[in-house]
Amino acid sequence: MGTFPTGVAVVTATGAGGEPVGLTVNSLTSVSLYPPLILVCIDHGSASHDAIVDSGRFGVNLLKDSGRELSDRFATGTREDRFQDLGWHPGPAGSPLLDDALAWIDCEVYQAHVAGDHTIVVGRVVDCDHTDDDPLVYHRGRYRKLAGP
Repeated sequence: MGTFPTGVAVVTATGAGGEPVGLTVNSLTSVSLYPPLILVCIDHGSASHDAIVDSGRFGVNLLKDSGRELSDRFATGTREDRFQDLGWHPGPAGSPLLDDALAWIDCEVYQAHVAGDHTIVVGRVVDCDHTDDDPLVYHRGRYRKLAGP
């Protein structure tokens, strides 16, 4: 699957203690327009898994091509350090949304399905917004930029 280029996103939620949590993903897709549904796949071993599945809501923050540091921050390190000195705000459904995202999608958990070592979380889109910047792309284990006209 490494030969399939993907965008890079940070999925966020609120933990049981009210703290923001999140992780980097590239398993993200649109499911339905009516109702508007998306899905993300969350590893069972992720420190943020339970908060995302159990909170009833989550945010998806699509990263700009300048977002490599954000991607790395949410892919490694401790859960407690990920939001340190980082600009974010609560979305309409209450999910933590990153201030410097290319786009954000605020969702309520619609369904969750166990599939191997991941949970497929289907979210009903509550609200979303975007900028006109270029996306961060991941392909063959490296970050890439789109080349355009």
